[in-house]
Amino acid sequence: MDLPFLGNKDLLKLPKTAFLSSRDISPISVLKCYDWATQERDQGTCIISGFHSPLEKDVLNFLLKGKQPIILVMGRALYKQIPDSLQNPLKENRLLLISPVLQTIKRQSQQSCFTRNNYIIETADKIVFGSLDEKGSLYRLYLDAKAKGKEIEVIG
Repeated sequence: MDLPFLGNKDLLKLPKTAFLSSRDISPISVLKCYDWATQERDQGTCIISGFHSPLEKDVLNFLLKGKQPIILVMGRALYKQIPDSLQNPLKENRLLLISPVLQTIKRQSQQSCFTRNNYIIETADKIVFGSLDEKGSLYRLYLDAKAKGKEIEVIG
């Protein structure tokens, strides 16, 4: 299936590490995630994420300071106007914006977030969870990824 995208679609051919995090996370785990993001940025790892939760947005800010490839998977229609922070990475050909949901969806919903996160898990070679809550929606994706034999790391 060909999905709507903006940017460098060739990034999908690279080894990809997913980053997902529950909203509830301890301050110590947040710091560990910042260290992880800095390390991945410095190594040039291609990171794929929705960059939607507050911690995921922070991780994106760390990554944007580097030069490595980034794939931002949206749980809504693609941007009509690209945010300023993403314009240079797009021009540098190191960013891909992709949307696995209907382009009529203007705001993320629980279902579109699940579709987005499922796409991220399926596309990634390795999955890193900043935090996991057994009662949260990411936990089911964690169990599915584990059952499929995906390489998984849980930071906090």
